[in-house]
Amino acid sequence: MSQESSKRHLRFGQNFRLTVANAQVWLLAGCLLLVLVVPLLMPRGAVFFGAPTFEVHARDKAREEIRRRFDEGVVMLHAKEYQHALTAFHRVLEINPKMPEAHVNIGFALLGLGKPKAAADFFDTATVLRPDQMNAYFGLGEALNLLGDKLGALQSMETYLHRSPKDDPYRAKAEAAVWELRAALDVEKAASPRSSSGKKKAGGE
Repeated sequence: MSQESSKRHLRFGQNFRLTVANAQVWLLAGCLLLVLVVPLLMPRGAVFFGAPTFEVHARDKAREEIRRRFDEGVVMLHAKEYQHALTAFHRVLEINPKMPEAHVNIGFALLGLGKPKAAADFFDTATVLRPDQMNAYFGLGEALNLLGDKLGALQSMETYLHRSPKDDPYRAKAEAAVWELRAALDVEKAASPRSSSGKKKAGGE
């Protein structure tokens, strides 16, 4: 092989190595750019590559336990096993404290256990978390009635009737409760000292 030929091969080898090195540099720069820029362009909470797999799995597992515990609590509630229902729904709230349905069902379980004051607190919280949680107003009305707050009970039942659909299965019971509460309030009003003194004053004149 001639000396000129050897030089050409040497230059080719050097150029080839430089080209490969440049390609590697550009590839590394492109990967770095991808890692830094792409997450900024993705929607908040989107999964980037496979990194949050554990978090996604944990969320799925939590949702599964919520569904299982909630269903268990509903069964216990219908069976009038109120303490067991309470345990199940409390576990639901440990996982998701802002689930209004769980607050409502704890309220009904507490009513079954004869604890209207605690029940009223849970019903009230449910209406704050979701103002259109209809059965919360019904339960709150029952709890307040047991506590002797007839006016509060009436207002809660009227809210329930105002917002609930016409075919709601508890509507008839709520209407009966409203009628009874109004009648009881009328009796209390008629028997109050102010009403009696007003009648006497009118009669004296």
